[in-house]
Amino acid sequence: MTCAVDEQPVRTSSDFLITVKHGPEVLEAADIVVLPPFAAASLTRDLPEPVIAALEYVRPGARFVSICTGAFVLAAAGLLDGRPATTHWVLADLFREWFPQVRLNPGVLFVDDGDVLTSAGAASGVDACLHLLRKDHGGELANRVARVCVVPPWRDGGEAQYSELPIPPASKTGTSATRQWALQNLHEPLSLADLARRAQMSARTFARRFHDEVGTSPGRWLIQQRVSRACHLLESSDLPVADIARQVGFATSASLRKHLYAAVGVTPLAYRRAFGGAGRLPVTR
Repeated sequence: MTCAVDEQPVRTSSDFLITVKHGPEVLEAADIVVLPPFAAASLTRDLPEPVIAALEYVRPGARFVSICTGAFVLAAAGLLDGRPATTHWVLADLFREWFPQVRLNPGVLFVDDGDVLTSAGAASGVDACLHLLRKDHGGELANRVARVCVVPPWRDGGEAQYSELPIPPASKTGTSATRQWALQNLHEPLSLADLARRAQMSARTFARRFHDEVGTSPGRWLIQQRVSRACHLLESSDLPVADIARQVGFATSASLRKHLYAAVGVTPLAYRRAFGGAGRLPVTR
């Protein structure tokens, strides 16, 4: 349920109103309190008195989740002191200036610190919420919710936020062509040396340029692509898990199981039950 400090409609930055039925007293029963993003122009170093009073309703043991600028509220309330956190990278300098006691990491999608979870931009708030679903209720439910919402079922919290760095154009000196080649050869045991050799670069130079262009390491990217290809095959084919593992470049079905579970929280067979054949979600209109 939603609540506001005065039970009045809330005007959004997009100039429409949200009707809120409850006052802050409902926070007494909340297990998880989510602070949504709000316009940067409304940021303040000190919390308004009504917000301070509302937070006092939150019972001990409840968890907090902030999305984007919501981290400023948690920091101003002292709930992030000495703790790791993130917020939108555009606001990182201001956040550090106002709250130097917080261990800010503006380069990640979200930070889970137990009873406090902070996320970056609005889209990464979806990742954070799916992470909570997976953590509390299992990967299968989180994956089903992601499928209904038409969003990726999993993005690692440590994945880089997007920034204003320009995307390098595809060229002979970049890694784009090598990435396309790797996607066509995922079944091969590709190493950093193999990729660098294909790109006609030293391994060190290739790794640096790859990270600049993609935002992650070659090894991590390969695992993500292999998991993604395995998910597609689990959904669209009846191939045995061992055959799928070989086709996407995992040496054994155990290796596929390990990486798939790390990514989406379920085993290959559970994923197939959820999304393959009869296990697919029905189409809704």
